[in-house]
Amino acid sequence: MNRKTFIKTCGIACLGSAAMTTFLQSCGISKTINGTLKNSDLFIALSDFETKVANEIQFKKYVIVNNDALKFPICVYRHDAKNYSALWMQCTHQGAELQVYGDKLQCPAHGSAFNNKGEVTNSPANKNLRSFPVTVINNQLQISLKAV
Repeated sequence: MNRKTFIKTCGIACLGSAAMTTFLQSCGISKTINGTLKNSDLFIALSDFETKVANEIQFKKYVIVNNDALKFPICVYRHDAKNYSALWMQCTHQGAELQVYGDKLQCPAHGSAFNNKGEVTNSPANKNLRSFPVTVINNQLQISLKAV
């Protein structure tokens, strides 16, 4: 293979790789959203849990809610159409920000784990996560943050 053919082949491969990466990223479902803070309540739309698969509406298990006024995000789990749990994503062991893996939250620092209700499932943490009352109002979730 001569130099010109090699460079051309590499260029096409790089462009194809970049295009495929962009395409695959657009297929991903973002579970991080921004909530609206009003007084001591955080609001998110119920539609933030919806996703369309083959023209059928399905629901995400959880969304992670951010707001600039909050030190840590809040993970909101959808258990069914009327039951949600909102969990402060700060480990109760040493305060690291938790990572979400399906129905569990895990601390990257020391491995503490919590279920989707905020209960400790793996030490060294020995205290459940802080949780917040969630109310369904019209087409929104209201998360009460009064004690944050």
